[in-house]
Amino acid sequence: MVHRGGRHAITDRSRRDGAFASSLRNSKVATRRVGSMSDRTQRPDTILVLDFGSQYTHLIARRVREQKVYSEVVAHDTTVEEIKSKATDMNVKGLVFSGGPSSVYSPDAPSCDMRILEMALPILGICYGHQLIAKRALGKVRPGKKNEYGITYVSVDRPVGILKGMSKTERVWMSHRDIVTELPEEYETLAHSDNCPVAAFQCKLRPIYGIQWHPEVAHTEKGTLTLRNFIFEVCKCTPNWMVEDCIEKAIREVKNTVGQARAIVALSGGVDSGVAAAIASKAIGRNLSAVLVDHGLMRDGEPEVVKSIFSKLEMNLIVLNEKERFLKKLRKIKDPEEKRRIIGREFMRSFERASKALKADYLIQGTIYPDRIESGFRKHSDKIKTHHNVGGLPHTLKFKTIVEPIRDLYKDEVRLIAQQIGLPKEVWLRQPFPGPGLAVRIAGEVTPEKLEILKRADRIVDEEVRKSGLSGKLWQYFPVLTDTRSTGVKGDARAYGYVAAIRAVESLDGMTASFARLPYELLETISSRMTNEIPEIARVVYDVTHKPPATIEWE
Repeated sequence: MVHRGGRHAITDRSRRDGAFASSLRNSKVATRRVGSMSDRTQRPDTILVLDFGSQYTHLIARRVREQKVYSEVVAHDTTVEEIKSKATDMNVKGLVFSGGPSSVYSPDAPSCDMRILEMALPILGICYGHQLIAKRALGKVRPGKKNEYGITYVSVDRPVGILKGMSKTERVWMSHRDIVTELPEEYETLAHSDNCPVAAFQCKLRPIYGIQWHPEVAHTEKGTLTLRNFIFEVCKCTPNWMVEDCIEKAIREVKNTVGQARAIVALSGGVDSGVAAAIASKAIGRNLSAVLVDHGLMRDGEPEVVKSIFSKLEMNLIVLNEKERFLKKLRKIKDPEEKRRIIGREFMRSFERASKALKADYLIQGTIYPDRIESGFRKHSDKIKTHHNVGGLPHTLKFKTIVEPIRDLYKDEVRLIAQQIGLPKEVWLRQPFPGPGLAVRIAGEVTPEKLEILKRADRIVDEEVRKSGLSGKLWQYFPVLTDTRSTGVKGDARAYGYVAAIRAVESLDGMTASFARLPYELLETISSRMTNEIPEIARVVYDVTHKPPATIEWE
């Protein structure tokens, strides 16, 4: 998917879409869809994903949805009875056991209702799920001779079942410590690697499969084929669901939760908060107020642009100038997690003051799944970093509840919904921008001086990437101001200034990403402009790290 957009694109085009608000209010969810979900099928074919704590659990569900088959994530300890109870709303055709950070031999390792293995439903175990099935079937799981994190090559012994259509050698993405070393008699090995004697298996008696690598991650070259084999060849699913079906569900959820009360929506101007605002506007109309907190950590001119675009929606738009308060709270704070917690807390205090003045009982947020998964909100998942709208929230909140209508969606799915619901291109083609703003692109303490340096650097990167014509091919591109200083020479004199890093990545959903191979000429131009136009910057470097192992943002 191609994503274009950014600050200046918003500024240039924001006045062209004055009609979008009326279309948003008056049209039904109009679109490429063929009727509603109920028109297509009362019960969509469904793959349930049992969550064992992997950072990629919902990415599995998202990959299934890409195939127009509905997928839902459920707890790892979901019972047989609970699975059967879903038959009213969905036609469950298969189960996936996700990966996870635990060892199957740990005392507190997550397990599942093992009666599930006796059901007629096909099962695919991925990574931890692969090991759990093997262990429960009385196979052997042991620590590997070495950990495998990243690209690995596996040898396919039998290209059948989920491996149908595979070559003898496949490039895959691994992330594990333990390995399956032996299988019981009723199971057989389908693939192996140098470090992993059983990299994939199948049961001879029932449609149960295990795979040590991650087919859901984009770095696995034939991951989509593996999942399609499971979805269509093994589970016999029919593609009878579309992501746009989530719109009606989200509107209904907001309407049922808020009722006739008043609510505020946290608005940043990005696609996530924009979609949440549009959904809430359709659900509760004039009982909604949008609150934009200008914390001083946004890019140049961004508050004005956001106000210009979203003032057209049928809602009361309020802009709070909180720059001084946020910077004061961040003074002398260097730890990135502490910065995120402070920003999350201060955001919430701003919303609470606004809600008190507006007599609003509910807060609506544009939280999406990557925000929640990186904050480690589930019992068995590891926290990667705190997001201001999830793990950064204070323990006590002055709202009846927080409503998150797009909490289980991914960025590309949110972009599709933004198009369907009537938001202008400036919103849904905009590159992602972190909620904590430039604070997480400044290593160390956030000061007014550093903010000004980074804003100027950001303007240079944005202008040059746009001039190159590459902006539409990149997921994100931005500078980071490191806390490192370096010696240089400017005008025949010694200079001692900051090291700036450039980050540019390509991605489909933000859950995984590859660093972009920008032309050297472009990098040279950006570097020359930064070091010439910003006296405080002495050196420029380029980040060539994928996600994983890195995250997209530095902090």
